[in-house]
Amino acid sequence: MSDATVHKQRRNRLLQKMQRGIAVIPAAPEAVRNGDTHYPYRYDSHFYYLTGFDEPDAVLVLIAGDEPQSILFCREKNMEREIWDGYRHGPDAAKEIFCFNTAFPIAQLDDKLAELMCNQPALFYPLGAHALWDGRIIELRARVQAQARSGVTAPDEMHDVRVLLNEMRLLKDDVELATMHRAAAISAAAHVRAMRAVRPGRMEYEIEAELLHEFRRNGAQAPAYTPIVAGGANACVLHYTGNNAALKDGDLLLIDAACEVDGYASDITRTFPVSGKFSAAQKDLYEMVLAAQAAAIAAARPGARWNEPHDAALRVIAQGLVDFKLCSGSMDAVLESESYKRFYMHRTGHWLGMDVHDVGTYKQDNEWRMLQRGMAFTVEPGCYIRPADDVPQAFWNTGIRIEDDVAISADGCEILTAAAPKTVAAIEELMARHSS
Repeated sequence: MSDATVHKQRRNRLLQKMQRGIAVIPAAPEAVRNGDTHYPYRYDSHFYYLTGFDEPDAVLVLIAGDEPQSILFCREKNMEREIWDGYRHGPDAAKEIFCFNTAFPIAQLDDKLAELMCNQPALFYPLGAHALWDGRIIELRARVQAQARSGVTAPDEMHDVRVLLNEMRLLKDDVELATMHRAAAISAAAHVRAMRAVRPGRMEYEIEAELLHEFRRNGAQAPAYTPIVAGGANACVLHYTGNNAALKDGDLLLIDAACEVDGYASDITRTFPVSGKFSAAQKDLYEMVLAAQAAAIAAARPGARWNEPHDAALRVIAQGLVDFKLCSGSMDAVLESESYKRFYMHRTGHWLGMDVHDVGTYKQDNEWRMLQRGMAFTVEPGCYIRPADDVPQAFWNTGIRIEDDVAISADGCEILTAAAPKTVAAIEELMARHSS
C-alpha cells in the first residue's frame, strides 16, 4: 500500500466520523529564526497525518456527506522561487500524487472556502491552535452569513476537529508502528554510540554531537526534542538542556535523547557512569529504578488501565526509598503521604507518536482509559536526589531515569527501544570494551 493510499484512507475515516459538514485543517506556518532565515520547517502533525504533504502554505478541506470531497490548497508552481527555495508540487501534481479529489492555488483559498462553506451544517477546525487562522475562519463564516437573504446558510455548529483526530492518532496502524520501529532503532544505536564515547573530562556537548551524528547519518530528519545530556547534579534538573558542563569521574550521566523519522518520534533515556563503573550507592538506586520500570512494563497490556504501569512503578520506588532510608514509614504510608515526590516527581509515561508527547486523552468518562493494541507510549520512572542534611552523602547529586518506548500488542507490549543497553552488567561491559 502506498503512502498516498494510507493518507487517503485516514481522510476517509475522518469524513465518516464527521458525518456531515466541512473541515478546515491548515498546515503549519514557516517560522522566522532571525533576519531572513527560518527555522527548519516542521509540518503540522494533524495536517501531515491526513495528507503526507510537507509543504508550507497549504490547507486541507474535507466535505462530508453524500458526496465526500478531499480538497488541497497549496502553492502554485513558480520556477523562480523554486530556484531559491526548492521544488513545489503545485495543485495539479499534488492532486495526482496525494490522491485528492481536487486542488487549488492557495491564493484562491478565501473565495473558494467561502463558497464551500455555504449550506454546510457544521464546521470542523482546530479551535485555538492558530490565532490568525481563528480570525480568518470567523471572517469567512461572516461572509457566508451575509448571504442569508439569498437563502444561504452558514455552519451553525463548530467542532474542534482535533477531538476526532486525536482518537484516530492514538491507535497506530502497521505503517506507523514500522516507522516508529525505525526511529527507535536509530535512537538506540545513538545511545550505544554515546556510551562508547563517554570519558571523564569530555563535555556534555561532545556527547550530544555523537547523538546528533548518529541520528542524521542513519536518515533521521531531526531530533524529536532538544537532547538532554546531563552529568552529575545536572541530571536532577528534569528539563536540563544546557549541555555545556564537563563530565566528571564518579558522576552518572543521564541522556534523554531520540530522533524523529518521517514525522514519528522516539524517546529514550539512559543513565550510566562516566567512569564506566557504578558505585555501590549508584548501583542500588539504579537497580531500584530499573525494577520499577520492569514492573511498569509488565503491567502494560491490553485491558489494563493507563494508570496501572505508573502505579506498579511507584510501589517499587516507594519501597526502595523506604529501604534506603530516604523516606520514613511503610511503603503504603509513603504512597499515601506522597513523600516520594521529593525524589520522584513525574509520572511514568506519556503517549508517543507524531509528537513526542502525543495526542490522546488519558481518561474517558473520568476513568483512566483502557490500553488497546496499537497504543504507543513511554515508560520512564526516575529518581532524583539533591544534597540535603537528611540524605546520605553517597546519594547526593544523583539523577537516574530509564525510559523505553512500548507498543501494546495482542497479549502484552513490545519494547521498541530494547536495543539500548540498560542493565548494570550490559552497560559496564559495553563501556569497558571501549575504554582507553
